[in-house]
Amino acid sequence: MSERSERTDRHSSERSGVRSTRFEHVLQLGDDALVAAQRLSEWVSRAPELEEDMALANIALDELGQARLLLSYAAEIEGAGRTEDDLAYLRTDREFRNCQLVELPDSRSAGGGAPDFAVTIAKLLCFSAYQHLLYQRLSDCGDERLAAIARKAVKETAYHLDHATLWTLRLGDGTEESHRRVQAAVDEVWPYTHELFEADDRAEVDPASLRDAWLSTVEKVLAEATLTRPGDGWAPTGGRSGIHTEALSYLLGEMQSLHRAHPGATW
Repeated sequence: MSERSERTDRHSSERSGVRSTRFEHVLQLGDDALVAAQRLSEWVSRAPELEEDMALANIALDELGQARLLLSYAAEIEGAGRTEDDLAYLRTDREFRNCQLVELPDSRSAGGGAPDFAVTIAKLLCFSAYQHLLYQRLSDCGDERLAAIARKAVKETAYHLDHATLWTLRLGDGTEESHRRVQAAVDEVWPYTHELFEADDRAEVDPASLRDAWLSTVEKVLAEATLTRPGDGWAPTGGRSGIHTEALSYLLGEMQSLHRAHPGATW
C-alpha cells in the first residue's frame, strides 16, 4: 500500500471515529429529552390541579421538541438512512443512552405503584438544573448545529428549573406531610444524579465540569425549602452504555407500541 493510500485510510478512519463519537453524544442528549418527555406526559389529566396539568404538559412538549431536533441531527450524523422516528421507536432499551434518572417511575419504591407528585418535582429539579447548565455551555460549542439547538433549549430549561424550584419550595416549606414526602422523594432520586456528571471526553462539554455549579443551584433550593441535601453514597450508573432499570422497558413498551404495530403507517 502506498504512503498516500495509508494517509487516506487513516484520515477516513479518523473521520469515521469523530462521526461515531458525535453521534453517541447527540444521541445521549436526545434520549434524555425523549424519555423525560414521555415520563412527564404521564401526568396529563392526573396532575393535582388543572394549571399544573397544563404546565407539565408544556414542559413535556418542550422536551419532546428538543428530542426531535437532537434525534434528527443524530440520524444525519450516523448517515445510515435512519430517521428520528426510527431512533425513537425502533430501538430496544439496550440501545437507548439516556441517564437512568429520567426513566425512573413517578412513584416511590416504598409507596407502592401510585404516582407521587413529589417524586416528579424532585426529578424535575435535579434534571432541569443539569440541562440548563449543560445547554448554556453547549450554546457556545464548536458544533454550530448543536449550539443552535442548545440556544433554544436554554430558554425552555430556564422555565423548567423555575417551575421545579417553585414547587420544591411550596412542598418543602408547606405542611408537615408535603415536607415529608418531598424529602423522601429527594432522598430517593439523589443517587441517580451522580450519573449526570460522569466524565466523558467524547462530549462537547465534559459533564464532570458541571457538577459544582449544579450543586450550588440545587443545594440553594433545598436549603430554602427547609430540605436536607442527601449524602453521597450509592451511585447507580450504566444508562449511557445501555444499562437501565426495568422501568425503561415498560416505558418504551407503551411509547413504541403503536409504531411497532403499524410500521410505516402515515396519516
